[in-house]
Amino acid sequence: MTNPTTHPEWTADFGRAVRLFRAFGVEQTDPDRFYGTLAADSVGHLRQYVDLNGKLMLDVGGGPGYFADAFRQAGATYYAIDSDLGELSGRGEPAPGTVLGSGMALPVADSTVDICLSSNVLEHVPDPWLMADEMVRVTRPGGTVFLSYTGWWGPHGGHETAPWHYLGGHRAARRYERRQAHPPKNRFGESLFPITVAGGLRWARQCTQADLVAAVPRYHPRWAYGVLAVPGLREVVTWNLVLVLRRR
Repeated sequence: MTNPTTHPEWTADFGRAVRLFRAFGVEQTDPDRFYGTLAADSVGHLRQYVDLNGKLMLDVGGGPGYFADAFRQAGATYYAIDSDLGELSGRGEPAPGTVLGSGMALPVADSTVDICLSSNVLEHVPDPWLMADEMVRVTRPGGTVFLSYTGWWGPHGGHETAPWHYLGGHRAARRYERRQAHPPKNRFGESLFPITVAGGLRWARQCTQADLVAAVPRYHPRWAYGVLAVPGLREVVTWNLVLVLRRR
């Protein structure tokens, strides 16, 4: 496993971490700012591992099109699959190049795409490592898999129900509904599941079809990457884990 090579337009420094955390704070109130910032940062991050220009790319859980705009501007031929029509229609009609389908059974042939990406989706999937295996399957030999997800034991593991998820996912959801007079968007056991950082590292290291290139805490500056080496602590402070693999 290696660290990414710094791209001149992207650096995992403290200023970037601050920008991401500030954008994260307005996810509900200003989604254009949050998702636009995250999509642009994802372009820079992925460029550390692969040249995007001309690459055929599949985004699993692509959502309403923020990532489509960013990656097409970067030169990638971008397609997206999402199981939620509401998410795909978040900015109006689903963008061209999007398909309704399950990440756990991708309607894509083996070894088809150069890059397979998923951002903040695995925690919403009942069998996340089946989806991860599917992403590896559809990626060509030499291609890149980029996975990012929010760990359950991090401060935002319960999403809008956090930090009460530490007392239990169902309890946190009931508390949210009492306070807000409506259920949370992300329902524990239905559309939100307790995925761990350790689970992702274990899956990536044991993957027989791809090699782990990098594992990093997504929002952290480079000098804080070492938290991943500390079991227990990494579950709480990693916040969001990125796994980058190269298809064999």
